[in-house]
Amino acid sequence: MELIANADAATLSPVALFLQADWVVKAVMLGLLAASIWTWAIIVMFWRRLGTVRKETVRFEESYRTAADIDAFHRAERESDLPMAKVFAAGVAEWRRSTSGKAIDRDGTRERLATTMGAATAAEIDKLSDRLNVLATVGSVAPFVGLFGTVWGIMRSFTAIASQQNSSLAVVAPGIAEALFATAIGLFAAIPAVIAYNRFSHGINRIEARLNRFADGFHSTLSRQLDSDR
Repeated sequence: MELIANADAATLSPVALFLQADWVVKAVMLGLLAASIWTWAIIVMFWRRLGTVRKETVRFEESYRTAADIDAFHRAERESDLPMAKVFAAGVAEWRRSTSGKAIDRDGTRERLATTMGAATAAEIDKLSDRLNVLATVGSVAPFVGLFGTVWGIMRSFTAIASQQNSSLAVVAPGIAEALFATAIGLFAAIPAVIAYNRFSHGINRIEARLNRFADGFHSTLSRQLDSDR
């Protein structure tokens, strides 16, 4: 009796459930497993990227506050790929274009500076949040894909009952087990994706708010420079 129980347990192991599953359920399992691997790769990439951006942003702001010469600071940071450095560079470039002539339109310069730095902020946030939509897609779709595998596996169980005229647990257990296993894989892919999406979205929103505050402060500095040049 114990040997039979051990054999039944072996047939219900994850590997055995995959091997004995219908090809449709196998496709669902493989797709969900690939989505899970892709999700974790994106999570690691985002975690490292946001950590680096936060650290470098603090350094950039401290250097900006202590800089005695804006032009020298711009030359030192113009090769940086940091989002805040890109916003700063966009503001400096627009400032130089708008104040290069003899007659300076102060109101127009202020408006162009705000528009330019706002557009640079939006572009950097779009770049930073690239592939974040993959996490949202996996988090919302994976449970339903797993549910499809579940429904298909249960249909196989009912088909086995009808063909064998037997409703014993030995007949229906494999189909139900593989069905539930597909659901488990779907949740395994979806839960980390949802948690990571919410966490990274919050982090990106904080970075966006920081960029907007920096752009507003830099705009005020340049606006005061315009007033002092009268």
